[in-house]
Amino acid sequence: MLIDKYETPCKNAITSEKNESPCRFPAPASPRRSNMQQLIVSALLASLWTLCTGSGDWCYQTQFSCAHQCNAPEKWNQANSNCGGKSQSPINIVTRKTLKDERLTPFKFDNYQQTFSNPIKNNGHSVQVAVPQTRTISGGQLPTTYKAVQFHLHWGTNGGPGSEHTIDGEQYPMELHIVHMKQHYADLTTALADPEGVAVLGFFYERSNSANKKYEPIINALKSIKNTNGNTSLSSISLSQLIPAEQNLTSYYRYKGSLTTPGCTEAVIWTLFENPIPLSMEQLLAFSELKFQDGKSMVGTFRPVQPLNGRKVYRSGGAVMLASSTLLMLAITTALGFSQPN
Repeated sequence: MLIDKYETPCKNAITSEKNESPCRFPAPASPRRSNMQQLIVSALLASLWTLCTGSGDWCYQTQFSCAHQCNAPEKWNQANSNCGGKSQSPINIVTRKTLKDERLTPFKFDNYQQTFSNPIKNNGHSVQVAVPQTRTISGGQLPTTYKAVQFHLHWGTNGGPGSEHTIDGEQYPMELHIVHMKQHYADLTTALADPEGVAVLGFFYERSNSANKKYEPIINALKSIKNTNGNTSLSSISLSQLIPAEQNLTSYYRYKGSLTTPGCTEAVIWTLFENPIPLSMEQLLAFSELKFQDGKSMVGTFRPVQPLNGRKVYRSGGAVMLASSTLLMLAITTALGFSQPN
């Protein structure tokens, strides 16, 4: 589904409601008013517009109000100039325009099966979990080995559309980002100074009729971190249990982009896997129970898609090759007269 264009709630502030909002603007000046009156009205409009459009910290559109002044996504470049760059993320991937790249081979996931029990935190914008840096990825046309640093999620409202990236305009309910940096860097700040210093693996979620038991440690922990800066110990989990099986990770998209939150640094190699992760509606709803710092429901935690600006998006050939091999085997079997077992 296409994402609607975001609009600042205070732009159309003239209203006939009895209870005026803090952003109510005075009526336009009549031609009969004196020049002095017009100057006063103009000054009032300017001051109110400054008040209501906000300044300071960045926020998602769902957080913006005149009571909570912040830079919503369309004004993130005011919070950080990098957000106005030409290679920003997320993007809409138009599958028919992607370029097949045979060099996009399967990844090698090292220590992804190892369990850990790090804290899970509501950081005011999302849910985030630090990952022991012994978990690494390589292959997949990455320039070197990258080590995992953290993972976090982006979601919509009450299980509705909420992924950051979209595929042919379709927005999934949620998106997981596992953030990695080049193995020799000590921290993300240093890695982000390298144009290829960070590699993020992105996974989409789809609604399922049954609960995903592998996600129960995270879903259960959400009840203890509803408020901003809330954190709790996470039951033992592994990265491999959160994502599809390795044999189902051969089909993916690749492009170069940025962080999807300010500072929007353009130093990310993005990999987005086709196979989605199933979660029940009840599990998806659990994320909308979290709270932003002002107490509002933490929903709509995604940045709108950004212009491609001439960048190329590549696709791996793994899934296509697998399908072709299967069809070939079926053709041979049929030709030889073998029947399939019931």
